[in-house]
Amino acid sequence: MTKKTLDCIFCKIIKGEIPSFKVFENDKVFCFLDINPLTKGHALVVPKKHAEDVFDVPEDDLREIISVAKNLSEKMKKAWGVEGVNIINSSGEVAGQDVFHIHFHIIPRRVNDNLEISKWWRSKTEKADPEELKQLAEKLRNI
Repeated sequence: MTKKTLDCIFCKIIKGEIPSFKVFENDKVFCFLDINPLTKGHALVVPKKHAEDVFDVPEDDLREIISVAKNLSEKMKKAWGVEGVNIINSSGEVAGQDVFHIHFHIIPRRVNDNLEISKWWRSKTEKADPEELKQLAEKLRNI
């Protein structure tokens, strides 16, 4: 076990060393409500086995995480009447990851919740150069 794993807040939550508001658990995945929610009911989906990010997590664990995220989203819709969700992962410090145990945020969305992710996103984007897109796509296909 590495020092990162020993100091990992999510590993401590999974082990019950730090209290949480658990909403789901199976043999591979643990889900709990975020204590700093972007919207009411914001939850985190994490693998029980420590993996740092999307580059580190085993494929079968990632499939289970995504499956649970979908299931939890459906439960949010039924239980709370949410109209949509944002499912967000940040992998790597440069991407804004600050807890280095892979996790997915499930952010319930409601009309007039004042979380303007798409408006913010559009304000940061600009039209891509088609030639550059062609070259980028080619590089990915050729790996």
